[in-house]
Amino acid sequence: MVDRSAALESLTAQERIVLMGRLRDSLDSATAAPLSPALAAELERREAESDADPDAGIPWDALRDELQARLR
Repeated sequence: MVDRSAALESLTAQERIVLMGRLRDSLDSATAAPLSPALAAELERREAESDADPDAGIPWDALRDELQARLR
């Protein structure tokens, strides 16, 4: 494997995030991170719960503000 650490270190944070996304998208999700039956069932349950009541969550702005207030 070629050492590309110097090139990676020269990337901005945004460029690194884009690169991570491209790398993740290039993986075969079935083999890269297979889901256990229990995890698959939990994700399906959460998706159904979210679909049943889409307004139940907290808007990102409110959650971010709450978390920042806790850190102060």
